[in-house]
Amino acid sequence: MGDHLIILIRSISAFIILMLIARLLGKQTLSNMNFHEFVTAVILGAMAANFAFNEKIEVMHLIIALSVFTLTSFVLSKLFMKFRRFKLWTEGSPTVLIEGGAILEGNLKKNNMTLDSLNQQLRQKEIFNIEDVEYALLEINGKLSVQKKKELQPVTLKDLQLNPGAAPQYPIELIIDGQLLQKNMEVNQVSESWLISQLKARGKLPKDIFYAVKGSNGQLYVDEYYDKIIHPIDIE
Repeated sequence: MGDHLIILIRSISAFIILMLIARLLGKQTLSNMNFHEFVTAVILGAMAANFAFNEKIEVMHLIIALSVFTLTSFVLSKLFMKFRRFKLWTEGSPTVLIEGGAILEGNLKKNNMTLDSLNQQLRQKEIFNIEDVEYALLEINGKLSVQKKKELQPVTLKDLQLNPGAAPQYPIELIIDGQLLQKNMEVNQVSESWLISQLKARGKLPKDIFYAVKGSNGQLYVDEYYDKIIHPIDIE
């Protein structure tokens, strides 16, 4: 009976520890798990499970191991926020699978993805005809982002003001964390002078901007570091 009680206590303790670690690492870990977060979750889960029924594992050894992996994941998350190139180097970048309605077979092979698995993910988004897709992007967390062809997209009041014969445009990221994305600007023929003039009209410099995107309507969307929100809301 004593052994059963010990296993019960150790199991509850392991569960509580994992709950505290998940809380510490934040909501991002739960919503969009990337490579290092996936590895961390697997290792932490395995250690906690072993601790629950393996009495040879000492409590202090478990705490040290969990602390190391938790701290490593936490530090990596902070580095990813600070250094975008480091994030791209370690995690990679999203991959275009369908562009202009055409399937990019080479990108499918690079991601070890078959046409069947692509169709499966499209069906999960209620798209049963691949011909309806204009643009599909495989995110770094393995999820698929899809844009339907223009004639199949729902009409909004904003659409009524656009030229129906204009070619579709995709949002172009220009600034992330105060840094100009020169490659994006060059590939999409967005001049730096145009961007700077748009920012000057707002009384801002690139270093003042957290995120800037040229939208599908050609307008510039800007998010500043300081959003002037006095009491931000966070649902408890």
